[in-house]
Amino acid sequence: MIHSDSQPGEGEQTAKSGLGRLLDLLTPVFRQHRLRILIGCLSLLSVDLLQLLIPRVLKRGVDGLAAGTSSDRTLLELAGIIILVAVCVNCLRFVWRLMILGFSRIMEQVIRDRIFAHVLKMDALFFEKHTTGDVMAHVSNDLSAVQMACGMGLIAAMDASFMSVAAMGFMCNIHVSLTLLAILPMPLLALCTRILSAKLHHRFATVQEQFSLMTEFTRSTLISVRLIKAYTMEKFRTREFDDLGKKYVRSNLRVAVIQGLMFPIATLTGNIGMLFVLIFGGRLVIQGQISMGDFVAFISYLYMLIWPMMAIGWVANLVQRGLTSLRRIHDLLASRSALPEITAATAAEPVFSLRSLTFSYPSSPAPVLCGISLEIGPGIHGVAGRTGSGKSSLCKVLARLYPVDDGRVFFGGHDVNCLSLDSVRSSMGYVGQEPIVFSDTISANISLGRPEAGRDEIEAAARHAAIHEDILTLPAGYDTIIGERGVKLSGGQRQRLALARALLCDRPILLVDDGLSAVDVATEHEIFAGLRGQLREKTVVIVSNRVKLLSMTDRVIILDEGRIASIGTHDQLVRANSFYRAMYEKQMRKEDLQGNS
Repeated sequence: MIHSDSQPGEGEQTAKSGLGRLLDLLTPVFRQHRLRILIGCLSLLSVDLLQLLIPRVLKRGVDGLAAGTSSDRTLLELAGIIILVAVCVNCLRFVWRLMILGFSRIMEQVIRDRIFAHVLKMDALFFEKHTTGDVMAHVSNDLSAVQMACGMGLIAAMDASFMSVAAMGFMCNIHVSLTLLAILPMPLLALCTRILSAKLHHRFATVQEQFSLMTEFTRSTLISVRLIKAYTMEKFRTREFDDLGKKYVRSNLRVAVIQGLMFPIATLTGNIGMLFVLIFGGRLVIQGQISMGDFVAFISYLYMLIWPMMAIGWVANLVQRGLTSLRRIHDLLASRSALPEITAATAAEPVFSLRSLTFSYPSSPAPVLCGISLEIGPGIHGVAGRTGSGKSSLCKVLARLYPVDDGRVFFGGHDVNCLSLDSVRSSMGYVGQEPIVFSDTISANISLGRPEAGRDEIEAAARHAAIHEDILTLPAGYDTIIGERGVKLSGGQRQRLALARALLCDRPILLVDDGLSAVDVATEHEIFAGLRGQLREKTVVIVSNRVKLLSMTDRVIILDEGRIASIGTHDQLVRANSFYRAMYEKQMRKEDLQGNS
């Protein structure tokens, strides 16, 4: 239940702590690498201090020339000092770049690893809300913006802050009133930066969203390129991609407008200050209140002050981009799986008990499973039913891909919500309707669940799945790279490869959700006839509407509109269930016709 009786000031405290929650993502990395950051910062400040010495050297040289007291030796000494300072500056600049920019890359890696690990832990509901393109945008564009903010943004902010304070201090040492005139336009810069930064935040968020859409469109197009070619949709998809690209460019141009205003405003502010110095500082030199050397040094310090003024806009840009992206990353990492996070694993027998289970997907209020009560223990259990009857949903619930209410699904006598996900999932092999394969070797795909498996074990699993002979016909056999999504294999070969993967794991539970639908009936019958003795010792659930396969199971469960319509052996259902009998007769007639032809 949600209560609305919040205490006064709660919303304000939440808003104030919002930035703190975002920075909590970065704090551990900063703390871990604090020595590296300290060395980088000290090197950066040393560079600034050395740069501040150069105007003092110039002042000494100009005053000496104006007074006629400088000699060739004096000028050479001053030149040597400037060269020495320049060498030290470049050496220290290399150090701070290595330390701070290197840290920003380390931080990028840490957060990227955290995002990747987090995404792998999420449930199916998460992937219904977040597209692959959206997740990829988080680990590319968003993370790059955070890296820039913590790298060059941190450097520029520190450099600009120190240089502005130090330069103004040296300028005040020369002439206080002239310094006040030089910095008079700065409040205008601060006001403009505040206004533009607020607009930049919203516009950059739109850019990131557009990038996510474009990335997802590209991904979905590439994985379905054969379908697009089959329907001659190349031009249509190209136009759609072009439209997305134009929207992305327009969003970036709106950001560029803000960025384009920041730099000219900062430059104009610095130049106005320079104009005041030239007018009033020149008079002070003429009146003899400051020396020519002081005037040259003052202008040099003012030039150093112009960079921090310009950096304000650039830093504001980087910080706003970084905060926008950090907020997106934070929201992604703040998402939680609806499945309970139980750490204690409990050993359980491979027996499922469903008690009045009702299940519906979040996107659809209508239940897909209604009041299912069922015991599933060792043996081979077939599941059949019309399209949409809930067969695949039942497998997904058993595989713990979706959350269920307490007291509805039990595993080994324990409520699944009291067991860790690993303890349940590690007990089962799963073969889905759409087999997932990777652009890797066949042996690597089969041994996904057991990377340590030897070649003999991999080949044995492939033989059980009736794909061994097909593999030997490929150019490199088990070492053949099968391409993106297994493009080099047929649909039936991909399904048998997925079955071999599950068989290699040799787990006590096997769920086959219509996992051999692309395999011909004879091959499917051959596979399970050879495995029947081995599978009988396990808890096996096979979703299929092929009667020849179902006839080899111990019992068949018929689902109808999410409810159990009938349970029995093949012979019992042929006599008692009209749907099963009609399916049996139809397939037998088809088989007779094929045999006669």
